[in-house]
Amino acid sequence: MGMFDTNNPGVLTFGLLGNIVSFIVFLAPIPTFYRIWKKKSTEGFSSVPYVVSLFSAMLWIYYATLKSNVFLLITINAFGCFIETLYIAIFLAYGTKQARIAALRLLILMNFGGFCAILLLSHFLAQGANRVKVLGWICLTFSVSVFAAPLSIVRLVIKTKSVEFMPIYLSLFLTLNAVMWFFYGFLLKDYYIAFPNVLGFIFGILQMILYAVYRKSTPVVSEVKQADDVKLPELQVDIQKLGTPTHDDGKTEDHRKEDPLSKC
Repeated sequence: MGMFDTNNPGVLTFGLLGNIVSFIVFLAPIPTFYRIWKKKSTEGFSSVPYVVSLFSAMLWIYYATLKSNVFLLITINAFGCFIETLYIAIFLAYGTKQARIAALRLLILMNFGGFCAILLLSHFLAQGANRVKVLGWICLTFSVSVFAAPLSIVRLVIKTKSVEFMPIYLSLFLTLNAVMWFFYGFLLKDYYIAFPNVLGFIFGILQMILYAVYRKSTPVVSEVKQADDVKLPELQVDIQKLGTPTHDDGKTEDHRKEDPLSKC
């Protein structure tokens, strides 16, 4: 298998640019995990995005091994496997017992059971070009679901009229990432790679438009924090921690205990 498609400079160019931008995107959660390490607690963070990202990287590596001239797809996803495994290890080290059990359960179900099932079924039930097509459709379907995930954040931005839940730089790099990998797949005539990134580009542009519309708006975040108190931590995972948790209830209880009138 050739490492690079030297007959098509465009493929090499967009592949290298895709690796650079994806590298930056993979490193985006570092401040989040530095916070977890410093506080020795995962607080309200969820392990789901990192387990899902690891599964996605594993799928694309398997797909790339069945193809030729897609070595650059292997390099970035190999790094993705490494960094996501590191993130998950930190989460398991500092998570609560319940959070660790949930993370391990998902990890075993998806990254071990799910991946092994795909590996075995694609190996024994499909041969040659058909195997590539089957795996390509699996990767495409999974990538579409991953790109659709930010729609929940889009809904939140519209509801709160606040962009604090959607950092512009992350949206920008995710959009650039989609552009690079779209042209990489398009020039390779590999539409399993190209098509999901069309959706990634559309969602990225949508996020930046929303940022331009709401960046100077008066936020109504306090109302959403009261209504969606449980949902916000899950949205904070890939976009870094957005604020420190409040303990108003605890303070209220202490205040009541110290209130002289309570002794009457």
